[in-house]
Amino acid sequence: MAAADPKRRRRALPEQGDDDQDVRTDRTRRPDGRARRRATGAATAMRLAVGQLAELLGRSPESVSALRPTEDGWEAQVEVVELARIPDTTSVMASYRVTLDGDGELVSYERTRRYSRGMIDRPT
Repeated sequence: MAAADPKRRRRALPEQGDDDQDVRTDRTRRPDGRARRRATGAATAMRLAVGQLAELLGRSPESVSALRPTEDGWEAQVEVVELARIPDTTSVMASYRVTLDGDGELVSYERTRRYSRGMIDRPT
């Protein structure tokens, strides 16, 4: 095995509970004087999308099925149980398109699809 390169610097690990590990502060300020925070990581964008959608809908999202950066922030597809049934394969699910701005704030959301949990997409 090769010896570790002494010139290579290790990045310090974030402290436990450090929520800002994927967030940097821009030099610009919001109109209310607070510093703007830009969500730079995909994991942070996913957490923000799920948390804000859950607050608006009053339901906990099941998963994020898609996430992509846009010019203005992020866009995510979030799956939510709209009606829980037994067996759970018959539960009614919904897919929401969630748009976040560059600060990670929810700009819009739209339900794009409703389906049974057990339904499988088939090619057309």
